[in-house]
Amino acid sequence: MLLRCSAAFAIVADAQERGAAGASNYPALAGPGREFFVRASARGMDEVGLDRQQIAAALTAEARDLRDAGTLDKVMPVCLPLLVAPDD
Repeated sequence: MLLRCSAAFAIVADAQERGAAGASNYPALAGPGREFFVRASARGMDEVGLDRQQIAAALTAEARDLRDAGTLDKVMPVCLPLLVAPDD
């Protein structure tokens, strides 16, 4: 779920940067989303033993799935509370 949320935050942060419609429905994610991504990636490497390439591949797959399935707006309410304490 951490990687899925990282992908969701990256998608929204990119949309916010581009000024895309609907992106302003969420809090600004450039800084907090990046911090979450770093922590989640480190956790994936430490706890699961993934390397950087595997993390990148997993994030790409998660982002693709969120876009293809159109589930970003369903995932964001679950992910946003994790911004407070992604290591808990």
